[in-house]
Amino acid sequence: MRLLMLGGTEFVGRAVTEAARERGWEVTVFHRGHHAPPAGVTALTGDRTRGAEGLAALAEGTWDLVVDTWSGAPSAVRDAARLLSGRAGHYTYISSRSVYEYPAPAGLGEDGPLVSGASPDAGDDVPYALAKRGGELAALDAFGDRALLARAGLIIGPGENIGRLPWWLGRIARGGPVIAPGPRDTALQYIDARDLANWVLDAAERGLNGAYNIVSRPGHTTMGELLDSCVRVTGSTAELRWTALGTLLAAGVEPWSDLPVWLPAGELYDTLYQGGHTKAYDAGLRCRPVGETVADTWAWLCERGGSAPQRPDRPRVGLDPTTEAKLLAG
Repeated sequence: MRLLMLGGTEFVGRAVTEAARERGWEVTVFHRGHHAPPAGVTALTGDRTRGAEGLAALAEGTWDLVVDTWSGAPSAVRDAARLLSGRAGHYTYISSRSVYEYPAPAGLGEDGPLVSGASPDAGDDVPYALAKRGGELAALDAFGDRALLARAGLIIGPGENIGRLPWWLGRIARGGPVIAPGPRDTALQYIDARDLANWVLDAAERGLNGAYNIVSRPGHTTMGELLDSCVRVTGSTAELRWTALGTLLAAGVEPWSDLPVWLPAGELYDTLYQGGHTKAYDAGLRCRPVGETVADTWAWLCERGGSAPQRPDRPRVGLDPTTEAKLLAG
């Protein structure tokens, strides 16, 4: 298989690229040159935000599959997909479950209502959900039934450049008492970037099309198992102090941002952690144990000296040390 990876140097794009190389595929990476591409690929450079000029490196060539992780202006997906529609057999767009209308009820499948107002012609400064839906529409417009829409949920694993699991690993590695958001049996739903990558390549090779929610089963792990795994793999002496929701909220702690991954029960929890998953599982999705994801992410962090990369378009996450100290003292 000949793969054209639009991106391919960070997190999900890199996971796809490395998975394809492990299969012996011929991989071309098109990127802006900000990060070194994986070994063994053909690298093309360009800036897709600059229209036709920025896509000049893609003027020639044919591929069996294109994978696109773009999450900015949908017009960039539109331009690339139109340019490649006659020279690529299949187009996979890494989308998001954010394209569903909020709140999404527990168990919502791929036929659920989608956000309105999205356009494949939209430029910058559109909300994330509209940008991802606009990207979907652009892929469908250019490739039709040769387009696969991989609607991922929370993505974690080695290479994460958002900071959620890396923050927990770093905080727990420092040891001492650690604020842990209860209850510890809170069920989580997510996808390891490598499991996402492998499913995408399998599905594209089989010619699957349309939308799939790419997430684990709800309750694939729990908040307790996730944090216990962090303690174990880091070899830390950290003591998890499980803290009630009311105490955290009273201290001004923000779920998801201050204590990454954690959400209390409610509409947002149902939307992010109770999504329908059966279509992708029936199509071969398999999710590795959380302990493996945590251990491999820690090993990757250690290789980097303990510091994870940070996407410039995403805010840093993690609990302020002063707030944590006050909670622990109380």
